[in-house]
Amino acid sequence: MKKLQQIPLIRDLSVGDVAERAGVAVSTLHFYEAEGLIKGWRTISNHRRYGRDVLRRIAIIKVAQRAGIPLKEIQQALNTLPDGRTPTGKDWPRLATYWQAQLDDRIARLMRLRNQLTGCIGCGCLSTDECPLRNPADILGDKGPGPVLLEPGE
Repeated sequence: MKKLQQIPLIRDLSVGDVAERAGVAVSTLHFYEAEGLIKGWRTISNHRRYGRDVLRRIAIIKVAQRAGIPLKEIQQALNTLPDGRTPTGKDWPRLATYWQAQLDDRIARLMRLRNQLTGCIGCGCLSTDECPLRNPADILGDKGPGPVLLEPGE
């Protein structure tokens, strides 16, 4: 009877392994780590290593980025987890709800921008002669340069 060779179970991954499996560049991993989004360690021979859970963390970062969530907000949400652990399935609804509120706000601002885009560029730049109701006597010019009515509280 042929004896099966046991393959040692490798629990950590090299930076190249993580980059390949997560579908990101090595430089992205270095950036994420510098920003505190992921954590790794160095071996005695000074090689960078990561736990396998970093793959889930990177997947969550990529999903949030694809939804338009800025990295700083992703980091803030991940920092709410105890001991910087990787989010679980139980954590996801809370993170998603938090990000949904931000996306709803962003969508509302984009819709206002879309609706104002054809008739106005935001008052304060090119519309001083054409927008006497929204900007009589160029009163918005005192708020600073550029379009000033494109932010909340318009």
